[in-house]
Amino acid sequence: MKAVAPPGADAMLLRLIESLEMQDGRWRARQGDWLLDSSFQPVFSFPHRRAVGYEALLRVADAAGNAVSPLQFFEQLRSFEQQWAADRLCRLLHVHNFVHQADDDSWLFLNIHPTVFVHGGQQTQALDASVRTMQALGLPMHRLVLEVTEDIMAQETDFERAVANVRETGCLLALDDFGAGHSNFDRIWHIHPEIVKLDRSLLRRACDSPRIARVLAQMVSLLHECGSLVLLEGVETRDEAMLALDVDVDMVQGFAFGRPVPGMLGPQGVSDEIEEIWELLDGRHADTRRVHAMHVAPYRQALRQAQARLQDRPLAEACVELLALPGVQVCFLLDEQGRHVAEPLLPAGVPDRSQDPRFRPLGLASDARWARRPYFRRALEEPGVTQITRPYLSLHGARMCVTLSVACATPAGLRVLCADIDWTS
Repeated sequence: MKAVAPPGADAMLLRLIESLEMQDGRWRARQGDWLLDSSFQPVFSFPHRRAVGYEALLRVADAAGNAVSPLQFFEQLRSFEQQWAADRLCRLLHVHNFVHQADDDSWLFLNIHPTVFVHGGQQTQALDASVRTMQALGLPMHRLVLEVTEDIMAQETDFERAVANVRETGCLLALDDFGAGHSNFDRIWHIHPEIVKLDRSLLRRACDSPRIARVLAQMVSLLHECGSLVLLEGVETRDEAMLALDVDVDMVQGFAFGRPVPGMLGPQGVSDEIEEIWELLDGRHADTRRVHAMHVAPYRQALRQAQARLQDRPLAEACVELLALPGVQVCFLLDEQGRHVAEPLLPAGVPDRSQDPRFRPLGLASDARWARRPYFRRALEEPGVTQITRPYLSLHGARMCVTLSVACATPAGLRVLCADIDWTS
């Protein structure tokens, strides 16, 4: 069985189609002594609990039938023309294998070499031929996700033209391996990818450090605000899967959910593995909330006592019990504009316990204004309700802390009472 060329195919495309052949129920391609095959790895959506797409991965065998690295195949190509043809052939092969198995909605993720993307994206005739080929095979362009790495950004002028041309075809763009090497958000703002694929190295570091896990969650949030969906690659264990779900990525890919399968798309429908991850994370969150509540309970109680005493006592007297608790860095009282209405208070007898000389310019400044801080704004939004922040670096002590705060009416007007508490986890 031979593949059929779409109308108007260019000479290169005709040659590539001739190299495709059906074997054992799936398409393969020959280039000289090399045999090329497709494997597919599922991409799962956490909210939907099922595969929403599949990444096509190249598998290569040499003349003796031994599996070799795809890199070895591409390294033996001696010219850009050969590289472009091989890259194009791989995508053609993957599409042929994909359309025979996929449902009517799932995405096909295809890798494309940065140089090939920039060059091919400026060849309008080649782009038109690609669109016609997809249509002839029954794959609408809106189901195609082209993955490009950040190397593409080194060719900014040609890159912008290529992105504009490729986007006109109706496909989606995914920025691959974000977080590896010298990644920065300038690339996100520049390319406006529909999907950002986070490199596994970020996941490894986040699993080893609660602090980095919190940063990863903020990175995901920022990528969402930039208008991108976030896919985390290389998820291999349940602990990694729970962290991925916890930092709110949209999609995951990795051995924990499905390995690349030769010629087959793998599991479809609701994933039992993802449902189990949801249940495990729910349980872990419940345990974490209990431990957290027990840890902060004495500080909440002491803050409420101090709040009540502010009705008829100065700040120093109102906060005696609060300042005596272990781990309290500082207590302070703010007006409705976030300004200090009294000198911040350190625990008695240890005035210098938190002062790192490197941060002395950010010491206990009574003229500071904290109106933009979350603990201040949230307290004003819910007077009388104790608020607690995420961990962050305290400017009062150059140490990690959380801030408890509560807005309360006093004879002098509305005030926000705050306390910074050590947080080492």
